[in-house]
Amino acid sequence: MATSKKSSAHTEVKIGISDSTHELTFECASSQAEVIAAVNAAIKANAVLSLSDTKGRELLVPYNKINYVEVGESSERRVGFASE
Repeated sequence: MATSKKSSAHTEVKIGISDSTHELTFECASSQAEVIAAVNAAIKANAVLSLSDTKGRELLVPYNKINYVEVGESSERRVGFASE
């Protein structure tokens, strides 16, 4: 029997950090448009980008360390066995 967790739509965010081989990857409850607006506002104001993830953590990235940002809809994670 397949089960799936009922959840609201989340946005997956990936942020490439300059001078680092790693990227920040997290899910947030904000819409894609809200995330893009926050990134654009931080860069325009030469400010720190501040986003919250679905676990309640606050992620802070200086505007000048942002190499790229990928924003997309989170994929549903299936639990159990299913035949389609």
